[in-house]
Amino acid sequence: MNDEYLFISDCHLDPNRPQVAAALLRFLQERAATASHLYILGDLFEVWLGDDDPALEHQPVVDALQRLAAAIPVYFMAGNRDFLLGRDFAARIGISLLEEPQFLQLGKRRILLIHGDTLCTDDHDYQRFRDMVRSAAWQSEFLAQPLAERQRIAAGLRSDSANAMAQKSAEIMDVNQQAVRDCFDQNQVDTIIHGHTHRPAVHRYGTELQRLVLGDWNPGPSYLSWDQQQDFRLVDPRV
Repeated sequence: MNDEYLFISDCHLDPNRPQVAAALLRFLQERAATASHLYILGDLFEVWLGDDDPALEHQPVVDALQRLAAAIPVYFMAGNRDFLLGRDFAARIGISLLEEPQFLQLGKRRILLIHGDTLCTDDHDYQRFRDMVRSAAWQSEFLAQPLAERQRIAAGLRSDSANAMAQKSAEIMDVNQQAVRDCFDQNQVDTIIHGHTHRPAVHRYGTELQRLVLGDWNPGPSYLSWDQQQDFRLVDPRV
């Protein structure tokens, strides 16, 4: 096994997109099995309504994650689609939950791991919605509802979100550059790794700072790897 760290995000597993699940299964069983660590930075699932949801349509991927987590450390950070994934599920399959933001030291690099939506500060409506659904009070009230009611509410929220996104420019939904600079300054890091925007890229700021953006799995793999010899490599057909 290599001392290699892998990072993914934005798989958005959905029974209507079986090709993504198939690609992720291959990745977990083959590519990730050769690494030493796997970090999932949010939106693994298109929707997660609570750990009591059997989510049987995702069972093959869940089983593969469990097998991988028995062999190497697997870490999960919530995204804007699966922020209700909790300790019960994590304990059941053996993965570790990460609070956001999370710091990581790899070689000489001091790294900040985030999902990425907190950098999209121009989208004021979304930030207000995020504050609401990330609150303990909202989550407690939502999770107290029967699963069928949660499914109904979530379907309405997804419909509202799709309609709202159709009215917004791509620039509003991307990161704010001042927010990025503030993130570097406030956290004293030289590398930021995130997903969320579905715009895979390596952004460099001068000679020292870099922002590595993970892509969505549409439909194939997008991942970032790090090892001591080759530093970071972003693997995505769009880059």
